[in-house]
Amino acid sequence: MLSVCQILEDIQAGRKTAAEAISQSRALIDARDGDIGAFLELADADATPGDGPLAGIAVGVKDIFDTYDMATRYGSPVFDGHRPPVDAAIVAMLRAAGASVIGKTVTTEFAFMHPAGTVNPRNRAHTPGGSSSGSAAAVAAGMVPAAIGSQTGGSVIRPAAYCGVTGYKPSFRLFPTVGMKTFSWSMDTVGLFAAKVVDAGRVASLLSGRDLEADPLREAPRIGLYRTSIWDQASPAMQNAIDSVAQSAADAGAHIVEIEEPDALSRGRDIHTIVQNFEAAMALGDEHRRHAAKLSDVLREALDDGYSTRPQSYDNGRRIARQARKAATALFNDIDVLLTPSAPDAAPVGLTSTGSSIFNRLWTLTGNPCVNVAGRVDPAGMPLGIQIVGRFGRDKLALQAARWLEETL
Repeated sequence: MLSVCQILEDIQAGRKTAAEAISQSRALIDARDGDIGAFLELADADATPGDGPLAGIAVGVKDIFDTYDMATRYGSPVFDGHRPPVDAAIVAMLRAAGASVIGKTVTTEFAFMHPAGTVNPRNRAHTPGGSSSGSAAAVAAGMVPAAIGSQTGGSVIRPAAYCGVTGYKPSFRLFPTVGMKTFSWSMDTVGLFAAKVVDAGRVASLLSGRDLEADPLREAPRIGLYRTSIWDQASPAMQNAIDSVAQSAADAGAHIVEIEEPDALSRGRDIHTIVQNFEAAMALGDEHRRHAAKLSDVLREALDDGYSTRPQSYDNGRRIARQARKAATALFNDIDVLLTPSAPDAAPVGLTSTGSSIFNRLWTLTGNPCVNVAGRVDPAGMPLGIQIVGRFGRDKLALQAARWLEETL
């Protein structure tokens, strides 16, 4: 895989130019994407590399974000040929930092559950996950060093886990969602993909202007082993991976504490779908009314569910969500991060499902920063993702702990 940090170091040392780095990514896309299907459209090949701290970094952008120079379809035939006049805020930030938006990556329909055509670079018989399937696959296949995705349920962490790359879902609203097609305004979150944790931290730092570098920790972190109340939904391979990682972390000096899931967080996970579908029914109301025939069955069913939800049920869901956020904050009084599965198992075989977000949706609801750490595999050699969850607003510590764990593994 391509490394953001290595590319920037090579450019600074004069070993390559920004233009050469971008050309390398374009050549790799041309050579590999025919088999993977991560990209929908590429930017003009004659575009001049940007000027800024991310100059030379080719970035794939999920086709849920507006781009002025490429079509934005939101994964739906409803928007075939749609050309926004301006960039989404995160795309504008990329360009301002000097990154080259090299192309639009495949998303599922409106970033929901209907599978798209991208395959998993680790094994093409398996799903790459969703909804940020193209972004995760583009990084995993070594075509680009970084990509932008989004998460409303598990759409950054899960595909990162399935494809064996770093996925970083920041604290809610750390990055703007302006110009991103809304599905659930209280949970939609911009996320990043990169080869390693240090690469994701570098991109996040240079984009946001905040110190989000995954610097080495001075001492081993305090880790809460969070099996959750749905532990039985993790496969034996995933359960073994979590236990193995916890033991490796303990052997390396980490203080491991078993954390029992509070009832408030279990309730939060349970109401995620109520809140999501109610908001989606409003956000996609016109698409549903005027273009229902162009929507997938799974999306129509979710929107119908949202329409049938009484406002009082939604308001109660929001109250439960607030209680869950408070309970989530309290978990970190004596620990630095939580350790939990990124997904129930490795990527399922076939392209008829994008997998389950059951181990992600709670943290999207609460807004906590999450990082997928690669490094474990199942008996068939497919990646098993380990999820690090941090305290809200403590993204740097979450990234640092994830890097420490990545290097420990």
